[in-house]
Amino acid sequence: MVIFICGESDRGQLLNLTTVTKPAKLVTMETYTPQKRRLATRQKLIDAATQIIDERGYASLRVEDVVSRAAVAKGTFFSHFDDKDRLMALLIGQELGRILDKIAKGPPPASIPEFASRLQPLMDVMRQDRIVFDIVLRFSGAALIETTELISLNFLHQVELYAGWIKALQGTVVRDDVDAMLLAEGVQAFVIQVIALDFCALHNTVTTQQRLVPYLEPWLGPVRSVR
Repeated sequence: MVIFICGESDRGQLLNLTTVTKPAKLVTMETYTPQKRRLATRQKLIDAATQIIDERGYASLRVEDVVSRAAVAKGTFFSHFDDKDRLMALLIGQELGRILDKIAKGPPPASIPEFASRLQPLMDVMRQDRIVFDIVLRFSGAALIETTELISLNFLHQVELYAGWIKALQGTVVRDDVDAMLLAEGVQAFVIQVIALDFCALHNTVTTQQRLVPYLEPWLGPVRSVR
């Protein structure tokens, strides 16, 4: 870089700063080692928890087991997650997201029973354990308690997917006198209802899909004129 000096005593003097100025070093994720280390530690905790859940289920997840398997101090766990429930909410949100992505790849269902059938994988995740269902209710905002980004966003995406299906079916097997988004929100509420009934039932002689269809048919079905 060259600067032209315009002072009285040194008018016309050229000052070459090429050799004395250096560009600032850009700090990136590759050079910022503490940040990389923190992300790696967080992933170790997530991986350890995932392994334990795969082996024993969500109900058996304990912070002590997670930090032991991840080979980190217990205090390190709480620098990444407020508590065990927050970690479980993250993992459940990821699992729901993977299932929803698979469901969304298919075409819209052709009937209301097929609509319910397509939701079975999502319901299976939420009903696999009572603690999973409690976490979903707590962190989705469905129980008006609190939300986490993954689960609450997943619930929003569920409604958007259902609304898309409903729009494709309106005028044929689905009523067209109600907004598709409102109908989709009702579907989501019925899904929560049938899972709750599933946990309350003394004898589960029907599947969640079979429980869901009687709710969806009058909710989504075309309005029949009364003569």
